[in-house]
Amino acid sequence: MSLPLFNPFDPQYVADPHAYYARLRQTVPVQQAVLLDGQTVWLLTRYDDVEAVFSDPRMVKDPRNACSPEQLARMPVRPQSTRYARTNMLSRDAPDHTRLRRLVSKAFTPRMVEQLRPRVQAIADALLDAVAGRGEMNVIDEYAFPLPITVIAEMLGVPVADRDQFREWSDAILTAIPPQPATPAAVAALEGLAQYLEGRFEERRRMPTEDLITGLVQAEEAGDKLSKDELQGMAYVLLVAGYETTANLIGSGVLALLQHPDQLAKLRADPTLMPSAVEELLRFTSPVKTSTLRFAAADVSVGDVVIPKGEMVLVIITAANRDPARFPSPDTLDITRPDNKHLAFGHGVHYCLGAPLARLEGEIAFGTLLRRLPDLRLGIASEALTWRPSFGVRGLEKLPVRF
Repeated sequence: MSLPLFNPFDPQYVADPHAYYARLRQTVPVQQAVLLDGQTVWLLTRYDDVEAVFSDPRMVKDPRNACSPEQLARMPVRPQSTRYARTNMLSRDAPDHTRLRRLVSKAFTPRMVEQLRPRVQAIADALLDAVAGRGEMNVIDEYAFPLPITVIAEMLGVPVADRDQFREWSDAILTAIPPQPATPAAVAALEGLAQYLEGRFEERRRMPTEDLITGLVQAEEAGDKLSKDELQGMAYVLLVAGYETTANLIGSGVLALLQHPDQLAKLRADPTLMPSAVEELLRFTSPVKTSTLRFAAADVSVGDVVIPKGEMVLVIITAANRDPARFPSPDTLDITRPDNKHLAFGHGVHYCLGAPLARLEGEIAFGTLLRRLPDLRLGIASEALTWRPSFGVRGLEKLPVRF
């Protein structure tokens, strides 16, 4: 029997993945499918299954820790330039993952992130100052994207003036994250970013400062803490992951609030609901649709299905966050939702390192927008909005608003 094709680039899927996932949860919540590159994968859509896989040490990130030589030989050969998308801490297992995560974890603790609050607020205000007299803007290009990328660029110590180039590279690179085939544009973007970062590394070797790039370079120079490839991979993942999730949260979150005027009014009336609102927007919009790939290092039971050793697993965060078995009325936006233990940042040892920063940026971005633009409204019909075609993330192409 032939397996169904999982094509996250199908226009109907891109427009409304929730209906597709609801069918999977109800009929085949643990399903084998074929990806566009011909590989076979297990798709998991129930909350309990996704949470369990996130926590299971037998579900590993590096296929070399799970697959037989024969299974490894059947995997697609990817260009050397894509190794930074694969050999970073998101795709590593202990002890390497533990070591790499520890190198940057101090910069993202809640205490350290809270110290960034005045700067994040200043960036949000400056972005709105720039559009205040126009009465309209594109939330994605003029607010949701520049806010988090300015923050992470300043933390890393790379010029904020290069942020448009970062975005261009990132958009292309996200199309090459396994299991997606690496397009020529993605390969060129990875090579361009690698050359750019190497220039920043050399600069910091000559002139150290108090930024994350300097810290990573010094760790590399200390010997066994960071190899050259790991240095590139760490900078890559911090730069791309450091803004992509938050930009999509802000853009999709603004749209969700505008489409649910009762929730928007409730939040305007009581700004103390903002932390709860951010959690609900993370659950409801799921800026990251899927986790990076995992591989079964042993036969693993998921529900009433056994996933054989060496086979590939893709957990669908979007589906888990709308599972009615975990969240009552999951398709309803409720900014006061209690017990909102969503999986937008993952779970377990790979829980998103930048979660405290994303939450802070989300709170400030939404709060500042609602406070300063009391007449905020959509600039076009919801039906005219388009979503970026991407395997792993969900974000709007544009979000025109008026105020």
